[in-house]
Amino acid sequence: MKKSLLIASVMFLGCALHTDAQVSRWFKRFAGQQSQAALVRTYADSLAFYKAKLDSIQRENERITSETGYSPNPDGRMYRLFAPLTFYHSPAQQQLRLLGDGGNDAVSNGVDKALMKVYLNRPDLVENSELRLAQVGTVAEKVEAPIRQDVELSLKVDDPQVPDTAPVEVMVEKPKFWTIKGNYFLQLLQNYISGNWYKGGESNYSMLGSVTMEANYNNKQKVKWDNKLEMKLGFQTSKADSLHSFKSYEDLLRLSSKLGLQASKRWYYTAMLLAETQFMRGYKNNDAMVYSDFFSPFKLNVSLGMDYTVEAFDKKLKGNIHLAPLSYNMKYVDRKALVTIFGLDEGKFVKHDFGSQITAELEWNFTDNIKWQTRFYTFTTYKRVEMEWENTFSFKFNKYISTTIFLYPRFDDNTARDDHHGYWQFKEFTSIGFNYSF
Repeated sequence: MKKSLLIASVMFLGCALHTDAQVSRWFKRFAGQQSQAALVRTYADSLAFYKAKLDSIQRENERITSETGYSPNPDGRMYRLFAPLTFYHSPAQQQLRLLGDGGNDAVSNGVDKALMKVYLNRPDLVENSELRLAQVGTVAEKVEAPIRQDVELSLKVDDPQVPDTAPVEVMVEKPKFWTIKGNYFLQLLQNYISGNWYKGGESNYSMLGSVTMEANYNNKQKVKWDNKLEMKLGFQTSKADSLHSFKSYEDLLRLSSKLGLQASKRWYYTAMLLAETQFMRGYKNNDAMVYSDFFSPFKLNVSLGMDYTVEAFDKKLKGNIHLAPLSYNMKYVDRKALVTIFGLDEGKFVKHDFGSQITAELEWNFTDNIKWQTRFYTFTTYKRVEMEWENTFSFKFNKYISTTIFLYPRFDDNTARDDHHGYWQFKEFTSIGFNYSF
């Protein structure tokens, strides 16, 4: 009686589960009635049933091994036990058979029994059905035999005979120790002011040309020799000056040479030479006196010390700083009338001094179009000080057009003291024009 009742119950459950729509509605209604505590119990029970699946597979493998004498290989049909729980028809059909096992093997029977046990005890865990899977697509068939391409060799080519040794042409390139570079610019400025301009002023024209050339030697070991020649010349006109049609406002001829022996990664033992004068005569408005000239003055400085190479901000700031505790400075004035103006004794044309010197030359590229170049120079005999600080700000509009702002404060307590500025001197100009570098 009990067996008949069990068979009838199974038949009723199989028929009910066969209809996918009824299965889904029943599962949702059953799941919706669960409380939070029931969900926790559901999760714990699912873990126990998955363990039961594994145990049943293990027992089936042990039974097959004992009967046949070999361990069965993993079968893809066992995937049903570990995938999200799906209602398959075969477990119900297997239980509803009156006779025999339907010709299924041990693996299929074991999988169907495990799934049927879960269907009967925990129908709420079922997430999908075999009918839906069939609508989505079939499972790929197992490839029984390897697929082979029917390829026919049309031409057989013998292996090329590669010689053991191939001729090699050795080319030795002479290392390049010298680096040549330069910068040139020519800038023009025109300023017109009408005679009745309410603020006053005067019209003028100005021009500034600059040439900077460098020849640097580096043997990539320990010796460096840097050479730089700087030439600047600027003219301007002034209607207020009745004696001169034009006069210079920027005049420089300077040569610097530095020989260094590397002491560490950034430090060099250095001997440095600086020579500086100008091209043209220097005048003041409505004054016939010459205030400076070629070799009036001429300055020569020789120093021994150490150089420090500066590299910062991803190499956007580069340059060097020269520290010389031993320095010899000579000043020569060719014009007799100017010797006292430049700090020489009356009747003498040459002055010799010994002291210390510091020179720093830095270049900072803020962006591709904005650059700051600075040169700081100071020499002291510990009785007097001469200091210069040149600052050039370049704003580049394109490859050839640029604007330049030049700021130049200077201190020299070996000259006559000015009532307003003391020993300080200052020069500034702004220009726009043509620029070229190589």
